[in-house]
Amino acid sequence: MQITLSTGSLFTLPLPRTLELAAAAGFDGVELIINQDFQKINPVRLIRSLQQIAVIHSIHAPFMPLDGWGGPADSLRRSVALAAECGIPLVNFHPPSWMSFEIGYWRWLYSVIDFQKDVGLDGLVTVTLENMPWVGRMKINPHILSSTQRMIEFIRDHNLFMTFDCTHMGSGKANFINDFYQFYESGRIRNIHFSDYGQGREHLLPGHGMLPLTRFLNHLRNTDYQSTVTLELDPSEFPKAEHIILESLKEILMYLRAETGKQDDAVLNYDRGFQAVPLPEAG
Repeated sequence: MQITLSTGSLFTLPLPRTLELAAAAGFDGVELIINQDFQKINPVRLIRSLQQIAVIHSIHAPFMPLDGWGGPADSLRRSVALAAECGIPLVNFHPPSWMSFEIGYWRWLYSVIDFQKDVGLDGLVTVTLENMPWVGRMKINPHILSSTQRMIEFIRDHNLFMTFDCTHMGSGKANFINDFYQFYESGRIRNIHFSDYGQGREHLLPGHGMLPLTRFLNHLRNTDYQSTVTLELDPSEFPKAEHIILESLKEILMYLRAETGKQDDAVLNYDRGFQAVPLPEAG
């Protein structure tokens, strides 16, 4: 199992610095979000330079308009082509929003018969669809395929894989583990976005929200899941000082490895990370 860091977790920093911190903290690599840094430049050249710093395990296709990238369908295809050229094995994308009237994108999504063949270049790049959050006081999910069963049926019928986002699922169901197992049993999960949720706020540090994340990781440890877990946090969860950011990343990574690894050295190393409190002498 690979544990990576989403570059969105530190998007307030320059992109190369984000990868440097991920590498220094010991992550297996990063998920690279295609953002404004990829406008009006040679994206292959930029990615090649970033790959000198850390392994890029996945690309997150743009979820906002970018100059030169076209609409959602075009930007997904361009992300896949970029991944193929740079040897990146997975591209993740968001479904259409019915609330934003993305009708053309919706029709295109349903028109694709086999995503791995038609979009993923005959399986050269794994293409995954991400589940989306419930938002606002009324807890409305503004994206299509918000039903677990409907999404499972869609990804099976259209040969899509999945990125399971904990905070997104937890925004609608605090006990999201049953839904995770439904997706897991479909055999379609290839990436997991990991973070907490609470009080309407997404992508919190583990323990800053209300989700049963440690229990989730323990369940994950007992499955045969061997793909990627991606830490995806809001940058506001970190202090501004980079040395404290680095120490925070190391601590979170130690926790993730301890709770997802088998009961072996990972747990012992995690325990050793805390200073033992001496017991009082017997009086």
